[in-house]
Amino acid sequence: MSFKRFDPQDLVVSAESITQAAWEGSAPTITTFFTQSTQVDANTGNYYYNIYASDPDTNASASVQFGIAYGDKVGSGSADFNALVPGVGASRVIYGQYRTLVLGDENAQFVFGDATGSYFHAISVERSAYREKMFTGFNLVLSGSSTLPLLHLTDNSNDVSSITFNDAGRVYQVVSGSNGSAYSGNGYTAASASYGLFLPDIGTILLNTEALSGSSNIDMSSSRVSNADGNNPQYLYDAMNGGTGFTLRSEETLTSDFVFVRARNAEFNYTENPSYISGSTGELIYPILVDSPQTYISSVGLYNDNNECVAVAKLSKPLQKDFTKELLLRVKLDF
Repeated sequence: MSFKRFDPQDLVVSAESITQAAWEGSAPTITTFFTQSTQVDANTGNYYYNIYASDPDTNASASVQFGIAYGDKVGSGSADFNALVPGVGASRVIYGQYRTLVLGDENAQFVFGDATGSYFHAISVERSAYREKMFTGFNLVLSGSSTLPLLHLTDNSNDVSSITFNDAGRVYQVVSGSNGSAYSGNGYTAASASYGLFLPDIGTILLNTEALSGSSNIDMSSSRVSNADGNNPQYLYDAMNGGTGFTLRSEETLTSDFVFVRARNAEFNYTENPSYISGSTGELIYPILVDSPQTYISSVGLYNDNNECVAVAKLSKPLQKDFTKELLLRVKLDF
């Protein structure tokens, strides 16, 4: 075994962004949405739904794709935990959870476009679906019924010249449009509200329920019942099934270390393999190796300064090495 210390120019770091379809089976779009009856019928069904791309009641391998929840600053749309403490129910807790996650301040308010909002429907994508982060330019098409027009929603990532950040990372407005661009005349304007916030770094979309209700496409006005369960997730779930689909891609930055292993003509030509040496005399069994040594390189081990092997690269076939040959091997480490 022979060792050689790497030079700084032998080590190169590269980062590559990879995008792919987010949904089950590498599908780019979900067109039909399902819930699990046991979850919806339970008490938690009043506050959130788990959404599947196939029916979990008949398909045992179906997995959760995202969740729907309703948050309300004053607790409307959910029953109080305690009748002696009005306005404190599940919707208020959900609102507070997202406020802490997104805004990082329990006194802050959500701002959709240029208008504050005190209640919303949240879409939280499963972590395994969006991997590191969501790719900008999602498409979500909603409709309240077959007789109402479709509402096409996307983020405004293509329409902004600078990116806004908060405690959840990047923030984009949800607008009427497709593929990251607002339809002409359908973006939000000063003193008007957008359809919500797109938070790609935490896999979350907050939909401005008030704007959705005022769009003439979806009726959610009756969901905000004071101190009573309003079955709020059902409104958005029905609007999804009344639309034409939800398209989303994931984005992941793959970092690679490239290590260039250089075997120059005068290096690595001798072997320490005991099978080449006579056990009785300690001499080389093959005299030709005295004047014309050669080896066959089959693997490369990478060691740290403590002489600990941290990675091994195997070659597809052994490569012959002697004083007339130089080898350059590239080892790629992905993490």
